[in-house]
Amino acid sequence: MKALVFETFGGPEVLQYKEIADPVITANEILVRTKAVGLNFADIYRRKGNYHLAGQPPFILGYEGAGIVEKVGSNIYNIQEGDRIAFADVPFANAEFVAVPLDKVILLPDEISFEMAAAILLQGLTAQYLVTDSYAIQPGDTVLIHAAAGGVGQNLIQMAKLKGANVIGLTSSKEKAEVAMAIGADHVFLYKEQWVQKVKEHTGGQGVHVVYESVGSTLQDSLEATKVGGTVVFFGMSGGDPVAVDPRMLMDTSKTLTGGDLWNVLTSFEERKIRSQQLFEWITDGKIKMHEPTIFALKDGAKAHDLLESRKSVGKILLQP
Repeated sequence: MKALVFETFGGPEVLQYKEIADPVITANEILVRTKAVGLNFADIYRRKGNYHLAGQPPFILGYEGAGIVEKVGSNIYNIQEGDRIAFADVPFANAEFVAVPLDKVILLPDEISFEMAAAILLQGLTAQYLVTDSYAIQPGDTVLIHAAAGGVGQNLIQMAKLKGANVIGLTSSKEKAEVAMAIGADHVFLYKEQWVQKVKEHTGGQGVHVVYESVGSTLQDSLEATKVGGTVVFFGMSGGDPVAVDPRMLMDTSKTLTGGDLWNVLTSFEERKIRSQQLFEWITDGKIKMHEPTIFALKDGAKAHDLLESRKSVGKILLQP
């Protein structure tokens, strides 16, 4: 099969499109012919060597995608060849075929295309647990969302509005601010502004109930923008590592700093089924709208990485074998 691989850490130029051996499935896995694969910042971190990688090169990136079942393991009876499935946490997806464990399979309804599934699952399921599990948004809450025009950010805005929140977004440009406003943000501030001060002014000097922090390097500012007794949910660090937080400050202000990781939520086939069904219903009912993804051929993966790292993209970037 053809796959997008790399043998040394570095920039997009280390990526190679080459022939490698097909994956061999176990009795509890299915072989999927990929039709669309999502590109994420985690792929950038792994390519650079910021995230730990097991095994030996050549390494294959990608862990989110959708496709058609090509072959079924001998212990699997509830999935058939030809079924349409998706996955949000399976490694080595930047290839024509990927081995998917049964407990990580998400069956696709007819209304959800391969491209839509690959574009929404990781960010959509992430946003879903952030607004329900990490911090249960209540009607009337004021919510601050970092990277509001990104994949998770756009989903967070829409889900927070569904729960009756007042939403403030943060973006790096006016163009991205317009994207965030178009999908429901009530106000958007730019990072180059004195955004902490503006958020406080907007909330009458109190701060917001919750900040969804995905930049990392802005963690201290997010805590400052949070009201007494408020919460910061830290779930990403696209802008670099956060500084150390003084627990005495948390005590003095009664603020909560909590972490979030999707893999601690998607713990079973049934959990994936329940959460994905809710997400798919929101999409088919028109409650969650998606920005049209940018699609690259898998062989042009280096160009896709370039675009994602430039931070000029809006919405999801997909790779297609």
